[in-house]
Amino acid sequence: MAEFRNYKNYQSVLKTMLRRKKESDLCTEPTKNQLSRVLGLVDLVSLGVGSTLGLGAYVLAGEVAFKHTGPAVVLSFVFAAVASALSGLCYAEFASRVPKAGSAYAFSYVGIGEIVAFLIGWDLILEYSIGCASIARALSGHIDKPLGYPMRNYFRETFPMNVDFLAPYPDLFSFTSILLLTLLIAWGMRESSLLNKIFTIVNLLTVSTVVITGFFKIDFYNWNIPKADIPPNIEHGGEGGFLPYGWSGVFVGAATCFYGFVGFDAIATTGEEAKRPTRDIPLAIVISLSIITLSYCSVAIILTLMWPYYNQDPETPFLHIYQQLGWHTLEWIVTIGAVFALCTNMIGTLFPLPRILYSMASDGLLFHIFSKVDSKTKTPFWGTFICGAFAAILSSLFDLQQLMDMMSIGTLMAYSLVCICVLILRYTDDDSEECKIRDNGKFRVSLMRLLSSSFNLPKSQITTKNTGRTSVIIVMVYLVVSICFCSSISIAQKQGKFNTVTGTACIFFGVCLLVLCYSLSRQPQSSNRPTFHVPCVPFVPCLSVVLNIYLMTQLDTPTWIRFTVWLFFGLLIYLFYGLRYSVERLNQRRIVDETYMKQIRYEIQVY
Repeated sequence: MAEFRNYKNYQSVLKTMLRRKKESDLCTEPTKNQLSRVLGLVDLVSLGVGSTLGLGAYVLAGEVAFKHTGPAVVLSFVFAAVASALSGLCYAEFASRVPKAGSAYAFSYVGIGEIVAFLIGWDLILEYSIGCASIARALSGHIDKPLGYPMRNYFRETFPMNVDFLAPYPDLFSFTSILLLTLLIAWGMRESSLLNKIFTIVNLLTVSTVVITGFFKIDFYNWNIPKADIPPNIEHGGEGGFLPYGWSGVFVGAATCFYGFVGFDAIATTGEEAKRPTRDIPLAIVISLSIITLSYCSVAIILTLMWPYYNQDPETPFLHIYQQLGWHTLEWIVTIGAVFALCTNMIGTLFPLPRILYSMASDGLLFHIFSKVDSKTKTPFWGTFICGAFAAILSSLFDLQQLMDMMSIGTLMAYSLVCICVLILRYTDDDSEECKIRDNGKFRVSLMRLLSSSFNLPKSQITTKNTGRTSVIIVMVYLVVSICFCSSISIAQKQGKFNTVTGTACIFFGVCLLVLCYSLSRQPQSSNRPTFHVPCVPFVPCLSVVLNIYLMTQLDTPTWIRFTVWLFFGLLIYLFYGLRYSVERLNQRRIVDETYMKQIRYEIQVY
């Protein structure tokens, strides 16, 4: 805590926490333990598809159709794809700007500041750990079920765990599967990438088999079933037709379907292992999202045309349909394909973890052991092993049903901050220091000057420090107003209607968002454009921020509490370790010392 005693006031401390890396420095800084650049475009696409295409196709499509949307599940996937694509475009631009390991962590370090970057990195560690652990549990269950649950029955009788927040029994299969894949990833990027490509190809072939074989059993009557034809004993029947639960069900389903797109951001963690990162990473993100969207929509269409939505199995929809049709060979093919899909998902969630730790440790914000790269495999071995062990423990001991939402909240927060960072860098110069807090004395401004700067009157075409500062303020206000707007909608949804208060609040905050977005669009943009840049800025990132925050407001209170506790422990690590050993802090101190010594030498010469 000596760092705090060296400052005269809290403003200086906040300035220290918000220190940013310059984009030019981050792209050119030397790396002592250089990772091996072995990933081409095909490798990156297979990583993105493998990380994402899995539970959405084999589970979510049937679950959402059964509980929320009916045949309109395809619309839910389309809306979720739009929300993911908006964030994906922002990820693609930042990956083109900053080809570094660390994904949203590295992006936030450039766009917002050190403390936010650390919390995002800490958040991503939890997100990927829980994601890997939950997929391992699903893999265990998917193998155990066709065999008659021998593992579940044995461990329940032999090693029961009668604790509320733990699993009923230790899942040693999921524990072992994570450790094996961890050793594979630690063995070398080239080898694990080859296996990932094989698994991804099998996964895509399985999805294609489902779509092609299902085409011969489609019945368009299943998209327009009258309410009178729904059996009276059916609980999830709705009003029948294509939209049995109305548009509200479609939007609720979209929030669930969004989870099926989580994982493409793993591509953005390969900045130091891609052969041509500035070109291949943005292209791989776009291609991956296109393949994933096409696969999900095709599966959703075939699933709801083959079988009535109210008779779907929410856990294993295609296996249930094949059992009813007597297609037992296809049942086993899909089972094997689902196992391969879950394995690729596990690789996709395990792969980014040590890369994020490596990036944070290289910046001095986490312990140095995570930045060590094995000389033979050219991978962060210890970071990979520790991450795998942590995820394996979670999968074997904990009941992850309540923790699944934490994966979503972390992802959505990362997506939102990446969009914010894109806006900030688009409207500020690389050398601008206006995002940092500094003491400018008394702040006096007239109403006319405030309006003229907010709307850039007269319109300037050149980015200056003043326009950069104005743009940052507008973006921050937009973020706060977005939270208020989405919270108002969420409260109204829970009440079941819009009353005078919530209706007025939604209209007021909605108008404020439009005004702020228009105001930001009038500000001059930086001439420093990356290879790939988001179109229609600021409208695309602004819309993405609102959609992501809205989905975050749909999560329950316990999820927010658990997430806050995790961030609190991370904040302690930053305050007691990262703040002191930050490489950026040491660099800034070195620059100050060099400047001071030059000044002394100059004064001596003059004297």
